[in-house]
Amino acid sequence: MPTDTSEKGLESLIVEAMTGVPGGADTTEGGAHKPPTAQGGTGWLLGSAAHYDREYTVDLYELLSFVQTTQPTVFEALGLGADGPPRLKFLARLQGEVAKRGTIDVLRHGIKHGPHHVDLFYGTPSPGNAKAAELNKANRFSVTRQLKYSRDETKRALDMGLFINGLPVATFELKNSLTKQTVEDAVEQYKRDRDPRERLFEFGRCVVHFAVDDHEVRFCTHLKGKGSWFLPFNQGWNDGAGNPPNATGLKTDYLWKRILTREGLTDILENYAQIVEEEDPKTKRKKRTQIWPRFHQLDVVRKLLADTREHGAGRRYLIQHSAGSGKSNSIAWLAHQTIALQNEEVPVFDSIVVVTDRRILDKQIKDTIKQFAQVGATVGHADRSGDLRKFIAEGKKIIITTVQKFPFILDEIGSEHRGRRFAIVIDEAHSSQGGRTSAAVSMALAEAGAEEQDETVEDTINRLMEAKKLLPNASYFAFTATPKNKTLEIFGEPDPQANGTVKHWPFHSYTMKQAIQEGFILDVLKNYTPVQSYYKLIKKVEGDPEFDTKRAKKKLRRYVESHDHAIRLKAEIMVDHFHEQVLALNKIGGEARAMVVTSGIERAIQYFHAFREYLTERKSRYKAMVAFSGEHEYGGAKVTEASLNGFPSNQIADKIQEDPYRFLICADKFQTGYDEPLLHTMYVDKVLSGIKAVQTLSRLNRAHPKKHDVFVLDFMNDAETIQKAFSDYYRTTILAEETDPDKLHDLKAALDGYQVYERAQIDSLVELYLGGADRDWLDSILDACVAVYKEQLDEDGQVDFKGKAKAFTRTYGFLSSILPYTNAQWEKLSIFLNFLVPKLPAPVDEDLSKGILDAIDMDSYRVEKQAAVKIQLPDADAEIEPVPTTGGGRKPEPELDRLSNILKTFNDQFGNIPWTDSDRVHRLITEDIPNRVAADTAYQNAKQNSDKQNARIEHDKALARVMTAVLKDDTELFKQFMDNESFRRWLTDTVFGLTYSAS
Repeated sequence: MPTDTSEKGLESLIVEAMTGVPGGADTTEGGAHKPPTAQGGTGWLLGSAAHYDREYTVDLYELLSFVQTTQPTVFEALGLGADGPPRLKFLARLQGEVAKRGTIDVLRHGIKHGPHHVDLFYGTPSPGNAKAAELNKANRFSVTRQLKYSRDETKRALDMGLFINGLPVATFELKNSLTKQTVEDAVEQYKRDRDPRERLFEFGRCVVHFAVDDHEVRFCTHLKGKGSWFLPFNQGWNDGAGNPPNATGLKTDYLWKRILTREGLTDILENYAQIVEEEDPKTKRKKRTQIWPRFHQLDVVRKLLADTREHGAGRRYLIQHSAGSGKSNSIAWLAHQTIALQNEEVPVFDSIVVVTDRRILDKQIKDTIKQFAQVGATVGHADRSGDLRKFIAEGKKIIITTVQKFPFILDEIGSEHRGRRFAIVIDEAHSSQGGRTSAAVSMALAEAGAEEQDETVEDTINRLMEAKKLLPNASYFAFTATPKNKTLEIFGEPDPQANGTVKHWPFHSYTMKQAIQEGFILDVLKNYTPVQSYYKLIKKVEGDPEFDTKRAKKKLRRYVESHDHAIRLKAEIMVDHFHEQVLALNKIGGEARAMVVTSGIERAIQYFHAFREYLTERKSRYKAMVAFSGEHEYGGAKVTEASLNGFPSNQIADKIQEDPYRFLICADKFQTGYDEPLLHTMYVDKVLSGIKAVQTLSRLNRAHPKKHDVFVLDFMNDAETIQKAFSDYYRTTILAEETDPDKLHDLKAALDGYQVYERAQIDSLVELYLGGADRDWLDSILDACVAVYKEQLDEDGQVDFKGKAKAFTRTYGFLSSILPYTNAQWEKLSIFLNFLVPKLPAPVDEDLSKGILDAIDMDSYRVEKQAAVKIQLPDADAEIEPVPTTGGGRKPEPELDRLSNILKTFNDQFGNIPWTDSDRVHRLITEDIPNRVAADTAYQNAKQNSDKQNARIEHDKALARVMTAVLKDDTELFKQFMDNESFRRWLTDTVFGLTYSAS
């Protein structure tokens, strides 16, 4: 029998590995209705879809079996043995508790029902507790194939559902690249076909939803239709995204063989998964988020705990995790589990000290650790000088403090605490543990501290204490994105070389390259541009007849050629660039902000005044603010940031998120540890190199759903210096140095020569896409091009075409962020290729990091491109035609045209409502409802015998009658009509427009 390469084959493979049942299915007669098979594989039972109760979203058989086996008295008392009102009452109570508290909490703490407490899960037993071990063994982990979950559409089924004691914890959609479907298709299926209003998909009911193929795993903790956010759950490969080849099976089998074992999943549910409630300080609204760890977070915490358990206190660990890796959660998970670590029933550490110099992070870590009150962790937050001493004296387990406060309280720690064992968790090790502070930390906590009064104090903040000064009674866990050599030397793992030297490596790493490829941060070097290169490109373009040079960059020419480096001139160049190239292109959905990095306080204040004056002259509605520390003499008076900005310093981070503030001018402030996803552009007027360059430019890298690129215009540094600074953390190319607009002419000519696409196809796709058409309209055009590519190009041709297409989109994307006008055909080809490249089958061994549109939300990208097209195509192409309803290119009938316009408006305005069947809704709006209203006698009379105003009154009554009749067929549409003011107004206007003009 040939190998089953279908999706079903993958499902069988996974279920067999988990349950040990051959083929992952019970084929015996009545197999579906029998009790589950005995545990096998990794400890899972094979569940049955017939046992799933859609109303209460539980596997009834598993739930009742668990309660009966582990709590027979409660089972009897609650009358759960028979299918009657007592059982339904219990199920309703359970259902309500899960809806209110979430499955994680219900599993951890059980529920109260009447006078009884019902346990629904037994956690990891403590060593030597036989009773607890027996109960833990009685947990029923079951996996069910083809889970028919829907209460309405009874045929709809998930590939797999995972249950613990009958409660759903995870769902799976599987795809198989051998059948030409990938993890992307699984994600798309969750977004399109899995209605978030179904009970199983309500917030908190399932802990996680997995999209899996044979190469990649992604997960989502809250399905929201098109707005569902799927994150990678991959091991990483070659310092980047994806998974390594697996000699013994599929690349993704770590998920079911290592992560989702009974022990592995129990550990996640006990120590990592959580629901966090946050209050918006402005609106006071509470928002709940469900958290599941990413692979590298789980991996680093587990490895650190295992090493510490084995070796005890006194070790050093360097964790190099890039920005965007979720360090604060990793630190919190590590801290709360380190408390419970024991060696031969003795705690490994007496206290955990978390040192962070990011004030924003103080709160984040504290809140996250407090989530885990179930481990009895006592958290102290050392806000003032007596706190640390008090907490240590009381034996508080977790003490959080900032570097700023640490030095003041260290000398207050009494010498009697030097015999205790500490875990010191350092956030951003390079700045936190520098110089003066670290020597003081060591002194206070070292057992030999009292005698060693002659310790040298290193003054430079980024120099770390020498290795011998690290305390034998403490373990150090240093987390940083950008370790210096010194940091590596002190905290890293020594690796002696053959030539006698010693190299040092991080204990664990999650690289900048992986974070960028996985879409957690943006590549800030992609559009890094020194001002000389910027000028060179613009000058080159001025001589190109293809370009519209209405706006010759006179200011830039003056700056570069006459060496007029006046602050005012630079400020004008920055402000003009931001208005013309950032705001006009609708970057970050029109919300983009800029940071100006200056060389000192005096310079920052000069920039602030220059910006203020020029913004007023330009009649711009936007403002700048300035950030620097302390008081400064300027123009004969003492000024502070607060006196210049007109509001207190502590409001800067909030104010920059609000209009009219768009520019943040900084002097050595907000350049490390500041996370603001709305920062898009940076203007640098300060010498940067090494780690400082990486930290400063990285302020732009935070992801935002509508952020697809960033831009740096640098007046002081060259590309080589910056590239060198980044090369230790991520090897990438700076495009500004190698971009020549002529190259685009050559690339386009070569691509056109392959005849994979026709010009009409490009025009048609761009028109459809910018007009808001659905994805399947675009697919038909793209699939035709893919067919030509596969059938008419040999392998060399395919490699060359795909390589050149990628080069074109990359180079053009860079140029379009620099040039105020570019070539209309290039803009269209770039949009077209961004869709085509991800669809082209990959020749063997190609780097599979995907094209831009795999990673971004099509709709927000569309908004940016619509703005770009408005600017870039000023002559013939500015007007975007409505979406044609015919596939061909002939002119549609006027009536059809009108209907397609109506549907376009409907999709634009109300497409985000998760309609169960949008096609039916479209038909009702464009045909059924207008026809019924038009046939209404009172309305017909008013149209014939009265004016438009009276006809409108009769029309509105007729529509209300028709909508009440529609209620029988479509409650969804009726509910929107009754509850949604803007939808009601739109539908009323539309139907009146259709029916009145028809007369």
